[in-house]
Amino acid sequence: MAKKTEFEPIEKLWEDRKRVLGMPLTFTKYSLSEDRIFLEKGFLNLKSEEVLLYRIRDIQLSMSLGQRMMGVGTVCLYSSDTSAPRLDLENIKNPREVKEQIHRAVEDAKNRRRMRTMEVMGDEPFDGDESDFDPDDDMN
Repeated sequence: MAKKTEFEPIEKLWEDRKRVLGMPLTFTKYSLSEDRIFLEKGFLNLKSEEVLLYRIRDIQLSMSLGQRMMGVGTVCLYSSDTSAPRLDLENIKNPREVKEQIHRAVEDAKNRRRMRTMEVMGDEPFDGDESDFDPDDDMN
């Protein structure tokens, strides 16, 4: 007899729906857990997407005039995930607060994995003060 496997429910730190005129009338759901962000859309045909938080590289917030009037906005997540390099959380309530919550969760996920992000500034490998460097100076 096969052993039945039970999964623990995922604890959600945040969840919302895509809104129309400020009301959650769509079948698009967003949620955030400790290590992933989820997008689920559809009614009869369900499509689910998730991105691991440590893969998120950048977070952008956009709020058009109409979105501001309805109290919603769109948070765009750019990641190194090959299946979802960009994930948009469209027309969500409290977009500024959600963006900050995602930012904190991303930083926590990266810290748990002990990841360091190296950013290259400029084209030169050495970006210091070159006035102290003399190539003809002997090292005696």
